[in-house]
Amino acid sequence: MAKATLKGKYEAEKNTGSAVASVAFFAGDVKLKASVTDETVAKGPSLNGLLLSVEKPGTFIFDCDVPRKDFRFQFMNTIRVMEKPVNLTYIHFHGANRTTLDGTLTVDPANKLSCSYAFQTSNCRVKYAYAHGSLRRTVFEPCYDFSKKAWDFSLSRKFEGDDLLRASYETSRKNLKLEWSRDSKVNGIFKIAAAVDLAEEQKKPKLTAETTWNFDLL
Repeated sequence: MAKATLKGKYEAEKNTGSAVASVAFFAGDVKLKASVTDETVAKGPSLNGLLLSVEKPGTFIFDCDVPRKDFRFQFMNTIRVMEKPVNLTYIHFHGANRTTLDGTLTVDPANKLSCSYAFQTSNCRVKYAYAHGSLRRTVFEPCYDFSKKAWDFSLSRKFEGDDLLRASYETSRKNLKLEWSRDSKVNGIFKIAAAVDLAEEQKKPKLTAETTWNFDLL
């Protein structure tokens, strides 16, 4: 079994676009994936932008950045604390010598508590997610960054069909962002985002558009 993904992105401020293509092969419960960017073919075939990945869903991911000779390890596991599931993710970036540990406690279907800790900087981020209503389509997520001593907030609403609207605000950067996305099995994923830096004198929104298509090859 094999699947292909093509992702394109356009930034209105820079008037530039980029593209990423990937092919994934499944060997039992292991996924092998190769990804390339537009840099790979812009000036003739090259290794620029080539990323190789081996993944066992829910267990580990190994990424190798071929041109930079860099790699990343990611290990996932689930434990139970007081009969509640806790998802743990350990990530190590070799080139940046950076290691993080993420944990998510699912209190109930409507409430989740997450924590992310960076070992090199001792930075810690704690996030709480509350899904409102019987269908849990509205999600409120406050997040506190201990290194910045600042709060981030996000509010998302999923509508009937495939539409999702999300608003987020970073208090440390005074950055406001609005996103609209549609996830369709027929037309792929399409997203439009507008970000505004409220600290700037000219509060001009930065617009980006992304689209993703998935294909079954075999």
